[in-house]
Amino acid sequence: MKIRTTDIEKNIPVEAEKEESLTPRRIVEELDKYVIGQSKAKRAVAIALRNRWRRQRLPKELRDEVLPKNILMIGPTGVGKTEIARRLARLAGAPFIKVEASKFTEVGYVGRDVDSMIRDLVEVAVSMVKNEHMAKVQEKARQLAEERLLELLLPVPRMPRNADETERERFRETKERLRAQLKEGLLDERYVELEVREKVMPFGVISNVGLEELEINLKEMLGGLLPERSKRRKVKVSEAMEILTQEEANKLIDMDKVTKEAIQRAEQSGIVFIDEIDKIASRGQTYGPDVSREGVQRDLLPIVEGSQVSTKYGIVRTDHILFIAAGAFHMARPSDLIPELQGRFPIRVELEPLGKEEFKRILTEPHNALIKQYIALLATEGVKLTFTEDAIDEIASIAASVNEKTENIGARRLHTVLEKLLEDISFEAPEKPGEFIINKEYVKQKLTEIAGDEDLSRYIL
Repeated sequence: MKIRTTDIEKNIPVEAEKEESLTPRRIVEELDKYVIGQSKAKRAVAIALRNRWRRQRLPKELRDEVLPKNILMIGPTGVGKTEIARRLARLAGAPFIKVEASKFTEVGYVGRDVDSMIRDLVEVAVSMVKNEHMAKVQEKARQLAEERLLELLLPVPRMPRNADETERERFRETKERLRAQLKEGLLDERYVELEVREKVMPFGVISNVGLEELEINLKEMLGGLLPERSKRRKVKVSEAMEILTQEEANKLIDMDKVTKEAIQRAEQSGIVFIDEIDKIASRGQTYGPDVSREGVQRDLLPIVEGSQVSTKYGIVRTDHILFIAAGAFHMARPSDLIPELQGRFPIRVELEPLGKEEFKRILTEPHNALIKQYIALLATEGVKLTFTEDAIDEIASIAASVNEKTENIGARRLHTVLEKLLEDISFEAPEKPGEFIINKEYVKQKLTEIAGDEDLSRYIL
């Protein structure tokens, strides 16, 4: 079948146009701002995201046939698996949910069933789309909220039918003066009394694992039947404006339209990150916990393959949701997963362990680098921190050394090392503001003894 460019152009959704500038190279460049190294993993997720854009440009009959190539990331903890997936979702503006595979249980056991990850994804999508719609009507909602607030501040007086126009004009002038004061913020500290309505649940559900969802769904189902209770609250004018704006915005948006768009976005752009997938890998045993592990894999299979999941917003198809699974695979191997599930993660990427050089870059290069975070945090207390090059080198060296001697927790080791290093400065910052230079000698003084003692470093670093 020949596909002409003209046929393709007719079927381009709006979402695809927004993603046009996100070429694989550009995606990798954006990920480089937050994640150091792991170029193979970045390339894999960049291609997966670009393939979504390519798919959206296909004719409808072919578009539905192209399925996402799910990714399995293999690597130790703290090397950037979760961060790559999270940054990718934020970059694409896609609904994203991170779940732990070990939290799920086979159907029939007490615990969460695997369908709940899709329900959670849809909740994220609804919240995302609702916020976008509310942003569009924010200006109109604020105008309506302003009118309601003026009525609270200056109730309309009862005027006799024969009241002359002068009295009405005087009231209008007073109202306009009050409106000007409201806009200038002169009334922000005054208090007004608001009536807030909330639905009362006449009964409660005893919470257990998974039953929180049941209680929420019951409230949704019985929403129209539950009695409403009015509660009067005394709040400042500034807070009342926010409450009333929120109420008016909720009235202005069409929730049916929001729901429809959210389901479509979850189906077409959703990303589910399944962490710790190695924890549900079984080694061929037919007794003990391995039975439940294999059961979770079997339950996971239809969702990853493509199925329909019932949510309170409607049926959601999982055919085009991108699944990114990750695990350390210390005790198990990817081949220990059931063959059908292995086949649903065709792209496998091995992430490299991090060493001293990577730690040095993590401390300084990313937009959210740890050194930058600590400098900014302590600056709020009037403390000016300066890290010398040799200090950063020593911190990276100690973190790498402790990872080799004890458990390798990757870049997370830098958090523990820096917290211990800056403990005294952080504690005394409110009383002793000033300038502190962190050099190699200071790092050695604070950390060398602990890092050198393997038993101490196990508990402290």
